[in-house]
Amino acid sequence: MEASPTSLKRLKLGKLKVVRRSLLQRYEHQPFISCLAGFYSCRWKRYQREKTEPGKCCCNMRECMFFPLLVAAFCFSLVFLYTWGEGKNDYNSFDWYNYGNLGFWFLWSLVILIVAAVLFAYISLLLIGTFLVLGFSIASLFALSILWRDHRKTVRLSFQVTAPYLHIGAIAIMIFLAWPVALHAIRADKKVTQVIIVGPYLAILLFLFLIPLGMYSPCIREMGTLGPKPALIGHRGAPMLAPENTEMSFLKTIEHGGDGLETDVAISYDGVPFLMHDDTLRRTTNIDEVYPNDTAKAASFFSWDALQKLNAGKWFLKNKPFVGMGSLSKADRNQAKNQSIYTLNSFLRLADSHNKLVIFDLYRPPEKHPYRNLWLRKVLDVILKESKIKRHLVLWLHNSVRSFVQSVAPGFQHTMGRKAPIEDLLKHNIVKLNLVYTDMSSEDIRKYAEANITTNFYVVNEPWLYSLAWCSGAHSVTTNAVHLLKDLNQPLFLMTPQQYNTMWILTDLTAAFLISLIFALHWWREKNFSCCAQDSNPMIESGGTYNKFKTELSDMPAVLA
Repeated sequence: MEASPTSLKRLKLGKLKVVRRSLLQRYEHQPFISCLAGFYSCRWKRYQREKTEPGKCCCNMRECMFFPLLVAAFCFSLVFLYTWGEGKNDYNSFDWYNYGNLGFWFLWSLVILIVAAVLFAYISLLLIGTFLVLGFSIASLFALSILWRDHRKTVRLSFQVTAPYLHIGAIAIMIFLAWPVALHAIRADKKVTQVIIVGPYLAILLFLFLIPLGMYSPCIREMGTLGPKPALIGHRGAPMLAPENTEMSFLKTIEHGGDGLETDVAISYDGVPFLMHDDTLRRTTNIDEVYPNDTAKAASFFSWDALQKLNAGKWFLKNKPFVGMGSLSKADRNQAKNQSIYTLNSFLRLADSHNKLVIFDLYRPPEKHPYRNLWLRKVLDVILKESKIKRHLVLWLHNSVRSFVQSVAPGFQHTMGRKAPIEDLLKHNIVKLNLVYTDMSSEDIRKYAEANITTNFYVVNEPWLYSLAWCSGAHSVTTNAVHLLKDLNQPLFLMTPQQYNTMWILTDLTAAFLISLIFALHWWREKNFSCCAQDSNPMIESGGTYNKFKTELSDMPAVLA
């Protein structure tokens, strides 16, 4: 049975359409693009790019609208990941805050870090999920700004040590962005469109090239100007190695070369000063097993006999309160699970026997406590009469009745917990400031040092933050990580101005060369191979093969008719 003339004409027309479609696309050997296409669509084939006709954009409207959203999601996720990553120093405080509100211990900080990292990797590789990542990042940044305002200060401090390297990272991102910017700018058929695409890119690039002129970091300094390494004071001992505020914890600090010990002092119902940070005993003891009906009762309302019956170490093995805690040896596990609540007297005797500084927060007993108005006297009796610790080892922090304490114990090193004018500090015989690390300022440290007033910052756990304190001239830091910071032989990110200038100039020159090369490459490729460039490809020249074929094809229906 022979085909009709109409069927043959339709078959020829279909074949011509296929030929035309093949003329509008080409295959290229581009492994990087093929890899991205595989990640995006799971189509692991040789990269196929459809040619665009002269004057037409290579992206459709939906793609053009989606790309800025994708970039915004990437930027927000990057900002949040950096912000949360730099907040690792305070993860334990964040988890402790959640424990106080939720009533159970969980490493929420680690969960947030993992989710942020996974979503950032996801948005970096895939186009799907943009709204999820964008929503999570914006909501998380908003929640941090409301619930954890001091964390913004931590991020600002981190810029002082990481800014030179963030600058290099930003330049690297601009080099990668040069590829799509150059591609779209060169393909644009209007000068205005080219200016809109290239103008903001070049403005940002110029800003990044020049930003080091206004950059400041205390770790960029001349050789020989770095001060001594800050002393290490164990925050509640070594709480990453042993249960906090226990004998084992303080012994671990001493074992790892700590210079001082920090703790918290409460008063039992029968007048015995003991070490406890929390208001209640729920977090750091097994009170739910021994006194299940008194779990919400203030620690100070228990007698010392009752407190001695509690275990102060099993919780540490169960909850693992710090992110990244290493595994304990069998001997350490056995020692940890047998720890009990420690008295102030035993703490001071231990510090005195090893010649370690001591600093402590004193908690006044609650109302209706029999020692509410006698607690300071009781603490002084333990220091002066029972432990008989050398007075110069005591950093007296409590500010009330300071003049009375100076009169009965003239050898204490009096310490202030906030910044104040130098005249006021000297008037009250203050020799040390104990400040939260977010108040760190190299200028203030230098100013106080000139008046022979040293500075201690708390709580400093991360090596980058310790490096910043070292470069800024801090005398000491209170830390949970004595075992980690003791091995730091010089500050991280330390370099001379000459080294930084060399790094800055080489980075800018290399970036300028690579970006220029990318733009030149795109111009050359589009001029010689792309049908968007209307003067080189014979398929799209006036009267050439492609235009002739297009005209004949467009006229085909009329002929067939």
